Amino acid sequence: MATPREGSLEAPTRHPLNWKEDEFWNEESLMAEMERIFDICHGCRRCVSLCNAFPTLFDLVDESETMEVDGVDKADYHKVVEHCYLCDLCYLTKCPYVPPHEWNLDFPHVMLRAKAVHFKKHGASKRDRMLTSTDALGKLASIPVVVQSVNMANQLKPVRKVMDKVLGVHPDAVLPKFNSNTIHKRMRTHTSSLTPEQAGSTRGKVALFATCYGNYNEPELGTDLVRIFEHNGIPVTDVDKAQCCGMPKMELGDLDAVERAKDANIPLLAKLVDEGWDIVAPIPSCVLMFKQELPLMFPDDADVIKVRDNIYDPFEYLMLRHKHGKLNTNFKTSLGKVAYHVACHQRVQRIGMKTRELLQLVPDTEVITIERCSGHDGTYAVKSEYHEQSMKICRPVVSKVKQEKPDYYTSDCPMAGHQIENGLDDSSEPHHPLSLIRRAYGL
Repeated sequence: MATPREGSLEAPTRHPLNWKEDEFWNEESLMAEMERIFDICHGCRRCVSLCNAFPTLFDLVDESETMEVDGVDKADYHKVVEHCYLCDLCYLTKCPYVPPHEWNLDFPHVMLRAKAVHFKKHGASKRDRMLTSTDALGKLASIPVVVQSVNMANQLKPVRKVMDKVLGVHPDAVLPKFNSNTIHKRMRTHTSSLTPEQAGSTRGKVALFATCYGNYNEPELGTDLVRIFEHNGIPVTDVDKAQCCGMPKMELGDLDAVERAKDANIPLLAKLVDEGWDIVAPIPSCVLMFKQELPLMFPDDADVIKVRDNIYDPFEYLMLRHKHGKLNTNFKTSLGKVAYHVACHQRVQRIGMKTRELLQLVPDTEVITIERCSGHDGTYAVKSEYHEQSMKICRPVVSKVKQEKPDYYTSDCPMAGHQIENGLDDSSEPHHPLSLIRRAYGL
């Protein structure tokens, strides 16, 4: 019998989720797998600084009678699951036992499986269903007559106290503002006379998957992206009938809702790919959904794989073209010192720091990278029971920004940017990297 290896030097790989198989939903089997994985994690503990899932697990172990995983009540396993927001950083950046190592440890996937089994058995709270119904919430809140009232109410302390008591939304959490002038409305009359020019794997014309957040909350992300791309000779069209990518529902464990979102989006995107368009989305989580999560859930769907192979992070896309001399580097304005928070869901795409690379092309610009989680996750930071913990996770990021005293602080994840803003509490505001590049171009 071969001796088990301590850690692995091979590149991490992922196995399909196999959520369509009966074994996936077997709770006894799930508990056995969680115990196996928790025992390995307990013996290693190198992920303790990533999020609150691991400290929760290790506290349960240390406070048990045996001080081992077998002393932890399995009813308490879900306390660990609740704190995992599927950032995947443990899998990609810390764990030495991920596949192809023989221990086959995939902490995020067993957490996702536990969330899915729990959702199927217990459903979700009204608050959690509302927070993850991003399309429905965005459509309602961005109605012109409604949007001002919603945005104003979200800033009023008495209203926030009621939301805390009734919905479980923390009164100190930053809630996104809504915008009635969505990116879909802005792009309705948009046309481009630019001629696409291929560069490497990029075909030179882009379909914008705006994302729920980019459409309803910060449509300026899409506006800036269009201006930057077309300044680089890349025509942009809008995927105007797209729905939520499904990430919020996946984090809830509602895999059937993820499949419904896939069935709505993939045919639209695959058709655009067939017509010669590349897909770009301004939110890292949404890009990751199409690059990784849907292919792992639906590995035999040819259109899912087609979209996976033709969707890009915007800075990944621009830097791929830069390799072939197709990036406009005629920047007009320096950015000074930029504190750049690297979003978790961008890090795990394994594309490298393309945003930093592009920002560093701007003359007289210094980029300070911060590779720590902001603790936001889209919904985790706004929940009453987790907000304070989320701010604790973000504290090292906030401390680094304070220490550097930058001219700008930024993150590819706009929600992470606002989480940092909340921690700074000094009236400063984040600027998205797309906004910074637009400024640098003088557009």
